[in-house]
Amino acid sequence: MNSIEEIVTNPHEAGASTDSEQVTLPEVSGQALPTVTVELDETGPVSLMEQLLNDPASRPRTFEYGQVLEGTVMFKDHEEMLVDIGSKSEGIVPNREFQTLSAEEVEGLHIGDSLLVFVVQSQNQEGYTVLSVDKARLEKVWRNLQVLSEANEIVQGEVVGFNKGGLLVELDGVRGFVPSSQVSGIGNGPDAVKQAELARLVGTKIPLKIIEIDRGRNRLILSERQATQEKRDAQKERLLTELEAGQVRDGVVTTICDFGAFVDIGGLDGLVHLSEMSWSRVNHPGELVKPGDRIKVYVLNVDENRKKVALSIKRTQAEPWSQIAATYTPGQILEATITQVANFGAFARIADGIEGLIHVSELSEERVQHPSSVVKEGDVVNVRLLTLDPQRRRMGLSIRKAAPDYDGTVEAEAEREKEAVGASA
Repeated sequence: MNSIEEIVTNPHEAGASTDSEQVTLPEVSGQALPTVTVELDETGPVSLMEQLLNDPASRPRTFEYGQVLEGTVMFKDHEEMLVDIGSKSEGIVPNREFQTLSAEEVEGLHIGDSLLVFVVQSQNQEGYTVLSVDKARLEKVWRNLQVLSEANEIVQGEVVGFNKGGLLVELDGVRGFVPSSQVSGIGNGPDAVKQAELARLVGTKIPLKIIEIDRGRNRLILSERQATQEKRDAQKERLLTELEAGQVRDGVVTTICDFGAFVDIGGLDGLVHLSEMSWSRVNHPGELVKPGDRIKVYVLNVDENRKKVALSIKRTQAEPWSQIAATYTPGQILEATITQVANFGAFARIADGIEGLIHVSELSEERVQHPSSVVKEGDVVNVRLLTLDPQRRRMGLSIRKAAPDYDGTVEAEAEREKEAVGASA
């Protein structure tokens, strides 16, 4: 068997022609050699050894720190792994470099499986390239975060801690920072309050937007506020196309003001006007609801162009006057609460959404100069039901005829009461 040197020195004996052509070298000591092109001139062959050594395919691959490679598992146990990465010998993954793999994941790796590895050392004393699975996983996460950042995507991160400046979060092993100014609900109050609000988020997963990423400095800055706002904007657009007048939705009261209450119905705030709070008279929304209350609301109107939704609380309940005829009859003595005093009499509520008028002539047996001299708002009084008109939502009431010593008849005065109510309307 010829040696490599003999074959390179005497290409004719290896089966080469005298023209320029490719030469397939025979096996030497069981090692197959690559095919090379032999260039011949008038005086003989150019050094074949030189051409062979200069051929990239014949040189062993070299690696540098930081390279991420796809290798093939050749051997594994709990102490190390050998991975084929295309060099003259397998790369080695010491136990300390695959700590992020669970026992189940290690057990699930088989000979021949692909494995992503990171070059830690090009060659150790034993001639092996030292590799890391842990660093490869981390590098893969950083690359994925870069892609997500460029695509302006929202990511999920777990809050693992906090400090005076904000939240510490983890995304698949990569640590990031969320400044307190980029956390929803963190106001400008005392530091102790801010710290308590940040501490409350530890252990939770929150949506985040990447606002700065620098792999070289291991710097990752994120914003929960931007992510939350974008999610709400997307939900708002979706809801505007789904909502229809007449639907009943679950909601949460977010804000109360003098003219009504705003209710979050799943990413979109709608307004419940004061007039739609209750079938009863309401002076301020705070009388019925407070921020954080979970309630049901009725969709009155959806304005997609202005992105506004009108809601109602009272319309989730039966309209009181629709069943009043089955509940009340003229002549009944009822308990009522004075709700408003006017020159011609006083209005009194006998049930939620049901009010009647006590004409000034029905306040007392004595002559009354003004109703305020007899009753005031909030007074609870006994009244007799005189007249009832469900269609027009009107009823006539009387205090003087509800007195125990009253000896008149309702029937005899019915017509006069109707005229009194009609005149004051």
